[in-house]
Amino acid sequence: MKTKAAVVYEFGKPAVIEELELREPGPGEVLIRYVAAGLCHSDLHIITGDLAARLPMVLGHEGAGIIEKTGPGVTRVKEGDHVVCSFIPNCGTCRYCASGQQSICDMGATILDGALPGGGGYPLTGSRGEYGGMCMLGTFSQWGVIHEASTVKVDDDLPLDKAVLVGCGVPTGWGAAVNTAATKAGDTVVVIGVGGIGINAVQGARYAGAKNVIAVDPLENKREKALELGATHAFASVDDAMETVTNLTRGQMADAAILTTGVMQEEHITGGFNIIGKGGDVVITGLNKLDMNNIVLPASILTLWRKNIKGSLFGDCNPTYDIPKILSLYQAGDLKLDELITKQYTLDQVNEGYADLEAGKNVRGVIIHEH
Repeated sequence: MKTKAAVVYEFGKPAVIEELELREPGPGEVLIRYVAAGLCHSDLHIITGDLAARLPMVLGHEGAGIIEKTGPGVTRVKEGDHVVCSFIPNCGTCRYCASGQQSICDMGATILDGALPGGGGYPLTGSRGEYGGMCMLGTFSQWGVIHEASTVKVDDDLPLDKAVLVGCGVPTGWGAAVNTAATKAGDTVVVIGVGGIGINAVQGARYAGAKNVIAVDPLENKREKALELGATHAFASVDDAMETVTNLTRGQMADAAILTTGVMQEEHITGGFNIIGKGGDVVITGLNKLDMNNIVLPASILTLWRKNIKGSLFGDCNPTYDIPKILSLYQAGDLKLDELITKQYTLDQVNEGYADLEAGKNVRGVIIHEH
């Protein structure tokens, strides 16, 4: 069948809208009609070449849609199910899944290659041969063939154009605060970078009971959104926040600094390290080039103050458990999704959407697919 998709052919160049050929689902695979896709910064890392993915690649790793057909042996979902896609597939049986660490499932090894797990190859083909899908999903396509391990069934009455955000950005930020930083009642948490991940770290820290949630972002619209959704204070820089954090904690400093900037730089990590106190955690979710060394810290302070530097992928969440749980919080009104979305786009407007993201105009942008 034919599908229209946004493809990256060359690093540093805009995505191109192409018509591609999509094969039938094979064993363990499903055909999904994508309803919505999130414009997440990780796809921008593909466009810029910060993440050295295999090209050509269909962008998009946040997706929600309806299962139209299942291949042989599929048991997780059935035709007609509404699903949110997990950008990290989970097999349920590898060492990491078995120990409650689905976010680092062995199936995730090929997310930058785009081939389906289990030897499924590349379901999309076109003028340049075989096309990979970002995170084995390629949600910037009207239709997709994906592995069932990338699907999580959700309630039929959930609006998929909002639920789509729970495929990556929401649990990544939420979980960074709730799981990785293990925020407790009365804590002081600093969130550095209030984009699609950071705003959910703010929500997660607030829900977990943090007394002080300090948002740091140079853009006023991002600081205003953070204050709207749970931050107690907002500053343009870590230096600006330092005195307030010192006073709020009587000199003990923050319990955690969650770093969610779009492109992780040495200065962000140093700032987070300096604003936490003894036994505090620096939680890093942001990305940069895979071979870049951007952590330069005083090891003696790390040791003597027992500070911790932690990487957090997907917020240390387990997709099959945490995606439905987070959506239940949304249904109960305890988590905001509608308020995160600044603008909706058509697939043809994908490059406009990323230009708006880079300009800092959007907290979140969402593509609504037309069929």
